[in-house]
Amino acid sequence: MAEGTPHAGEMAPAQAVRLRDLVDYSLGSVVSRTLAKSPAGTLTLFAFDDGQGLSEHSAPFDAYVTVLEGAVDLVIGGQTVPASEGETVRMPANVPHGLTARGRFKMLLTMIRG
Repeated sequence: MAEGTPHAGEMAPAQAVRLRDLVDYSLGSVVSRTLAKSPAGTLTLFAFDDGQGLSEHSAPFDAYVTVLEGAVDLVIGGQTVPASEGETVRMPANVPHGLTARGRFKMLLTMIRG
């Protein structure tokens, strides 16, 4: 693969994109697409159908949820944090977190390894 050529699913370089258009909803499901992956971290798009979510888990590095469309209830360390389109929430490393979509919802998950 040529230098600068993205892997399958990753974003092409030097192109403006509307992130929420790069992942589609699927009835009763969660859809994900990895845009970038490196030793420093990952960028992953998600589309959640109404009521779908991610069960509580933790990660050894910080994660940032940027809401691209819709709304979500995040639970971070036992605290519910509602977030809507245009908002970003930091989920600290090693703190249990999960989420539930309030209607259809799309997000960009940015994970940064320390």
